[in-house]
Amino acid sequence: MPLPLPLAGVTVVALEQAVAAPFATRQLADLGARVIKVERPGEGDFARAYDGVVLGQSSHFVWLNRGKESIALDLKDDRAGGDRAVLDRLLERADVFVQNLAPGAAERLGLGAEELTARHGRLIVCGISDYGTSGPYRDKKAYDLLVQCEAGLPSITGGPDGPAKAGIAVADIAAGMYAFTGVLTALYEREHTGRGGRFEVSMLEALGEWMGFPYYWTQYGGVPPVRSGARHATIAPYGPFAAGDGGNVFLAVQNQREWGVLCRDVLDRPDLEKDARYATNPDRLAHRAALEDEITAAFGGMTTDQVVARLDAAGIANALLRDMAGFAGHPQLAARDRWREVDSPGGPLRALLPPVTVPGREAAMGAIPAVDEHGAAIRAELGL
Repeated sequence: MPLPLPLAGVTVVALEQAVAAPFATRQLADLGARVIKVERPGEGDFARAYDGVVLGQSSHFVWLNRGKESIALDLKDDRAGGDRAVLDRLLERADVFVQNLAPGAAERLGLGAEELTARHGRLIVCGISDYGTSGPYRDKKAYDLLVQCEAGLPSITGGPDGPAKAGIAVADIAAGMYAFTGVLTALYEREHTGRGGRFEVSMLEALGEWMGFPYYWTQYGGVPPVRSGARHATIAPYGPFAAGDGGNVFLAVQNQREWGVLCRDVLDRPDLEKDARYATNPDRLAHRAALEDEITAAFGGMTTDQVVARLDAAGIANALLRDMAGFAGHPQLAARDRWREVDSPGGPLRALLPPVTVPGREAAMGAIPAVDEHGAAIRAELGL
């Protein structure tokens, strides 16, 4: 018999848009929470219009919003029984409220965290912002790339010719994950105290936590990590190497034992292990160009498959650089049965299971909603 979903019975009201908050609440929905997504009448969450490549729907939106109910509300409609009354009634019944509106917007709508927790003693209020609710940047508007820039991520990403953004919305995802864990922590705490509470997550601070390694390297080493393209900035050898048939194999050596194994058992070059230029990782970094020439020369007489086979046999971590089609058809994901079908207004979609695997339990992975798809039913449920 399947295990019950851990958040069954938890109701989340989400005044959300774009990526950060929807990413957090989708995790909650996958765990069985009822997530009611409040959208603007007509167009809904503006992420719906980012593109139309997924059966006429936005790739961002279908990724972030499965398993939610959608209700469209005009929060300035404060008539008796109007849209604002619907939201207020929802909050009376909710366990969690999540919002990532523009700076100050929640407070202007009377939905500030302090006000809501005073009104609803068991409510957990999560606010996600760009830079936090205090400080000189509190009113500054931002999006993912802009926060990446403020956190310094592009300065260490890319190659010698210039910086590059991360290829996914890492600031949004970081904030969403900390919001998700914050909600779980607050729910756990409420079980012991009976009281709700409030917390905030800023995109800058969330991504800043992920910048710990380059921060410490620079703060105490005196210089920032070099932009090293597809290579690791501070470990060598760690990156792509060409095989004789033109394929590229990425490999990583993390310690002295692995360095010796690579030299002896993969490259057939035990002399390299004794070469003073490559004695330690700092030495290998200082002579990276010469080291990579040695490895490429050794791989030049092998096919890609032969290189991978040697590395695997020697216990040296390695990978092939796959594109998105290669990821979608990855044999490991197929062998572990990680793909499921999710309904959407445009038709069924293929979606990846969430990464936490619990024997006997599977994520909810409900349908992706149309704008206001559940509005009438929710209003009827509330008696409005």
